[in-house]
Amino acid sequence: MKKSSKSIKPNTKKSLITYIMLVVAFVIVQIMLAAGEMSYMMQDLLVPLCVYAILAVSLNLTVGILGELSLGQAGFMCIGAYSGSLFSNLMETAIPEAMIRFPIALLLGGICAAIFGILIGIPVLRLRGDYLAIVTLAFGEIIKNICASIYLGRDANGFHISLKSVTDMNMAADGEMLINGALGINGTPKDSNFIIAFIILFITVVVSYNFVYSRTGRAVMSIRDNRIAAESVGINITKYKLITFALTAFLAGVAGVIYSHNFSTLQASKFDYNMSILVLVFVVLGGIGSIPGSIIAAIALTLIPELLRDTIVGDYRMLFYAIILISMMLFSSNKTFKDKLFGLVSKKKKGEVK
Repeated sequence: MKKSSKSIKPNTKKSLITYIMLVVAFVIVQIMLAAGEMSYMMQDLLVPLCVYAILAVSLNLTVGILGELSLGQAGFMCIGAYSGSLFSNLMETAIPEAMIRFPIALLLGGICAAIFGILIGIPVLRLRGDYLAIVTLAFGEIIKNICASIYLGRDANGFHISLKSVTDMNMAADGEMLINGALGINGTPKDSNFIIAFIILFITVVVSYNFVYSRTGRAVMSIRDNRIAAESVGINITKYKLITFALTAFLAGVAGVIYSHNFSTLQASKFDYNMSILVLVFVVLGGIGSIPGSIIAAIALTLIPELLRDTIVGDYRMLFYAIILISMMLFSSNKTFKDKLFGLVSKKKKGEVK
């Protein structure tokens, strides 16, 4: 038994621990749902928790594995959400089965986001550091504003589109609005649920681990560690950056489809720069490069404000949330402080400190 346990590679052991952690969390949630021990508020948060975890894990591929700071997750998520919702609304009658329609919407949303990721990545990935962050943040804002300006409808004469107002579309009175500008998309079928969202999260983690431990992942990490050395041994910097950026965009687009199919109304204003910064906070707090850390941070930071809502500090929950967030950031980033703290604790256990 000892020999077999030692034969497991560290990377495989790390990924197995993450898989087990996810399965245990899923089983606990299902038990609580079956026993009726979970509030309606918590049930409504189950799908968003999976969405945020997918976004955090996908962004970690760019920030943690590639080593580039990107703030475009909200833009990619918006592209996936709009394309997936538009497809479902158009095909709800032609493909009534949600088990067939929704997977197609997921793939379509992910592919559209990946295409935009490649198109944006070709010129943008030549930048590095703060410059890349600013440009990707601007990209997300551009996408959000474009989606908020689109008026799309259809009638017996076909599709009508405008970037000004509904009256400029010249659509018949009996026409159907598909995208109503800032009001977004209404009537998206609620095809996503916790089980589907968890399965997609699990697949995302599996894909991410396989990417990190593959030959491509090792090439990407070599670029992160030493760009000049990686280029000197023949690694195509642009190619591997684009692969990572496209995969990150694809997963963010899939998360957007899950998000859009969990609500009846979808508005572009939901995908502002605050969303991108929030996902980046998940990655940084959970540990840059740590996939399980990103999942835990996404779940914890999403739950804390909601758990504080019904307490005595409910009116000031965001203040306490900010204090907790700052404290966690300081603790996770200050190695000297942690060493002193754990050293003090160990001394107290030994009786060396009175």
